[in-house]
Amino acid sequence: MSDNSELTVTATEPDDSTSGRGRPEFAIELAGLRKRYGDHEVLKGVSLRVKEGSVCSVIGPSGAGKSTLLRCVNLLEAPDDGNMLVAGQFLEGGHSHSRKELLALRRHVGMVFQSFNLFPHMPVIDNIVLAQQRVLKRSKDEARERALELLDSVGLSDKAEQYPPKLSGGQQQRVAIARALALEPKIMLFDEPTSALDPELAQSVLAVMKSVAQSGMTMMVVTHEMSFARTIGDYLVVMEDGAILEEGVPEEVMSNPRQERTRQFLSAVTDR
Repeated sequence: MSDNSELTVTATEPDDSTSGRGRPEFAIELAGLRKRYGDHEVLKGVSLRVKEGSVCSVIGPSGAGKSTLLRCVNLLEAPDDGNMLVAGQFLEGGHSHSRKELLALRRHVGMVFQSFNLFPHMPVIDNIVLAQQRVLKRSKDEARERALELLDSVGLSDKAEQYPPKLSGGQQQRVAIARALALEPKIMLFDEPTSALDPELAQSVLAVMKSVAQSGMTMMVVTHEMSFARTIGDYLVVMEDGAILEEGVPEEVMSNPRQERTRQFLSAVTDR
């Protein structure tokens, strides 16, 4: 991906009715979110607000509940209690959600996982075209044109006709990001997208994520990439044991953490 390439993202405008100013102040609002697996409570009343157009990074030790929190935002996991306002849609925990509710939410919330989840038997471009045809009902020509634009933006225009297994892990993850962006989401969720990549390949993915952030996309990112969290993120959340341990402006939290446990965690990850 060249240094001067720009990622063009079309973010769907929120409904004007959600705010007197035409845009809601917060794209994501979580209140008292709880999630249990049997007797084990994974999320313990998490409350969080993510501003429209901002990048919220979520860090913390393994088992803190970071990925579960992210999956609850997209209802891949159903919260047992609490409520959410996500992309203008109010959702209550503790009961099942209709297919209509799920489709409405996921129409506006894109997600990129640790694994790439591409169809290995389809060329890269068809992976991006198919999603647009199914979800946005775009014609094949329109979907292909948008797919080529996005592949060019992530530095992979020459890989359009290749099959995913022929690509490196970093390239596959960039395709996965392009596929998610092709659906024109309001919000992008990233669940440790570089954790399976070596440092060099991870940098190519982080460069794309930086471009997405600079386009004004609202992003919530679970990450172990401390440099990204510090320099690209607008807000930092530190989790432990299913709860928010500390939160605030990244530079302030990382330079002068209030909690001793935060200091211990940051010392461990920055010393590696």
